[in-house]
Amino acid sequence: MTLEKTTLYFEKTGPENTDRLLSAAKMRAEELGIRDIVVATTHGNTAVKAQEAFGPKVNIVAVTISEGFKDKGWPITESERKALEDRGIRVLTSIHALGGDVGSAFTDKYGGGYPVRAVRDTLYRFGQGMKVAVEIVLMAADAGLIGMDGEVMAIAGTGDGADTCIVVKPAYPRKFFELEIREILAKPRAFD
Repeated sequence: MTLEKTTLYFEKTGPENTDRLLSAAKMRAEELGIRDIVVATTHGNTAVKAQEAFGPKVNIVAVTISEGFKDKGWPITESERKALEDRGIRVLTSIHALGGDVGSAFTDKYGGGYPVRAVRDTLYRFGQGMKVAVEIVLMAADAGLIGMDGEVMAIAGTGDGADTCIVVKPAYPRKFFELEIREILAKPRAFD
């Protein structure tokens, strides 16, 4: 069997791609019967847009930037978290599956690399959104926030908004080699 589908390639990264991406993602999720949508979001805006696009019958999991980046002002505030939760969006803030962990501290201090860095840097060849999309699926799986018996959709971006969308057979971080990227629905062609 051969499957022919359209992939969106955005000329630039950025939030101007979000609405087009969400429209295409919703159509594909409906075709595949996907009920779990994992969305990278800094302060909740992309998660809200995703919920508005997909409607109330899907499980929207908003994965935010960990508290380890507080010095940069990136973590979600308590009021932003509450606003998402009040809408029925599940919010996950935890250690990043592909960096920002104890291994990163050793690399920062002593140099060198470790296997997670190789995975992260390989995914970056497809764009920041691809690395984040894979990472948030691993994180949501490990937190028990998505089903593990079917496909899920991951939506991420470069900076603000969304420019990358994949369909994934999820896996836990400790079972990383079971993860499968089954479809690339959208990604930027060039990385700013």
